[in-house]
Amino acid sequence: MRVLLTGHQGYLGSVMAPALAGAGHEVIGLDSGLFADCLLGPAPDDPAGHPVDLRDVTAAELAGVDAVVHLAALSNDPLGSLAPELTYDINHHASVRLARLAREAGVRRFLYASTCSVYGASGGDDLVGEDAPLRPVTPYAESKVRVEADLADLADDDFTPVFLRNATAFGFSPRLRADIVLNNLVGHALLSGEVRVLSDGTPWRPLVHAEDIAGAFVHTLAAPRDAVHARAFNVGTEQNNVTVAEIAAEVVEAVPGAELVITGEAGADPRSYRVDFSRIRAALPGYQARWTVKAGAVELVETYGRLGLTEHDFQHRFTRLARLAARRAAGTVDDSLRPSGAVTSDG
Repeated sequence: MRVLLTGHQGYLGSVMAPALAGAGHEVIGLDSGLFADCLLGPAPDDPAGHPVDLRDVTAAELAGVDAVVHLAALSNDPLGSLAPELTYDINHHASVRLARLAREAGVRRFLYASTCSVYGASGGDDLVGEDAPLRPVTPYAESKVRVEADLADLADDDFTPVFLRNATAFGFSPRLRADIVLNNLVGHALLSGEVRVLSDGTPWRPLVHAEDIAGAFVHTLAAPRDAVHARAFNVGTEQNNVTVAEIAAEVVEAVPGAELVITGEAGADPRSYRVDFSRIRAALPGYQARWTVKAGAVELVETYGRLGLTEHDFQHRFTRLARLAARRAAGTVDDSLRPSGAVTSDG
């Protein structure tokens, strides 16, 4: 297929693009470039693409496209809470507008990157499946819930939206993020000798490697329409339903000499949920999330060390809030988070 991949210069997009190409698809990227220079190691071989903000997409970018893989978003809870109006503008309104344009252009399949954080206040006793009540507790998660509902209304015989609710991502990407839990704990351990947990460590989180997310999207593109049409799928594996304290313990084991410090300074975290991933395995035969948290910690220790992760880049280049603050201060991003000049490379 000819696949438009939004957010191809982001953390997940830089892993997704080669996975789609490896499955035989022609990949066209679409990205405003906000985080294109958040590189650890060599730059990936990006597909040809459109340097366009998601809010400014036109029908021209969708001409001749068979499927859309939609990743582009303000991508975490702290960022969404900082500017909730922009979160809804970008993550909700622009996403639905993109889907409408896609349907009008004859795009047949629209894969939407949603999140397991839509279950945010579900507690940790029972596994939550796709039909569980949605209890988002942040603007980021709420925006995802709204998009799913609006895309479901667009579904018809010719347009198939699919909602892939990714667990919390981890693992190496050429365009790194250090503000997601495993990536952050490993980096902090290597750079400071401490595995520092700011909550009390008890919240449950489902985790999934970036490569396993990419695999789920590849399988969904290949699936029969009836298996995926207007359906939600949790993306991950029950093996990686872990508490924050358990994640931290894996990091301590992977980083020689690291000391575990649970401060509890952030207080109780209402986001706690364990997730059932059986639906995606049933609908997509051959798909299985393969990366464990333990293997991911080992991978990150090796790549961080080999590629020379520094404290400055860890704190500033690879943390979304800090990166955007630096770009706004430098005048390369305006108040609407649109690029407004040349991207600086000094982090």
